[in-house]
Amino acid sequence: MSQIRLIVGLGNPGREYETTRHNVGFWWVDELARRENLSFRTEAKFHGLAARGQLNVCEIALLKPHTFMNLSGRAVAAMAQFYKILPSEILVVHDELDLQPGIARLKLGGSHGGHNGLKDIIAQLGTKDFWRLRLGIGHPGDRAQVVDYVLNEPRREERELIIDAMQQSLQVAPLVVEGKTEAAMLKLHSR
Repeated sequence: MSQIRLIVGLGNPGREYETTRHNVGFWWVDELARRENLSFRTEAKFHGLAARGQLNVCEIALLKPHTFMNLSGRAVAAMAQFYKILPSEILVVHDELDLQPGIARLKLGGSHGGHNGLKDIIAQLGTKDFWRLRLGIGHPGDRAQVVDYVLNEPRREERELIIDAMQQSLQVAPLVVEGKTEAAMLKLHSR
């Protein structure tokens, strides 16, 4: 199992999106950076904010694409190519409609499930075979309401559940980065 060298949090740039459901990937990498005392800097060549440092003994890069969600792959591909990072060494943290708030799941590969950020990353990398940390935000129940739902803030009780899932998944982040993904999944999925 390969180590993770790049962790990408998905979201939309701009103050109006900061607290929306679609930005939980940004929330997650911001919290990881805070815990590890890493600072994000604007990196024009990577189309976003980037940070580099260590998590335990592993060298990692963090990325928050500022291309807006639908073009996230542009930023991911730019950083992966520059640092010669394989898709299997990438973890993408994103919101997941098909999981309830409070649930976090780790997986390798799979479809984009209608998530435009994942769709663009798959197109830009030319493969589905990268790791995903899926943070549940729930589903509005009607497909026609999805865009409004993801671009709005979660209710207070939903936010608390999302934060709890983030905290649980941050605890297994060192295992994931070290390539001990089975152990990480066992710990995370057994809650």
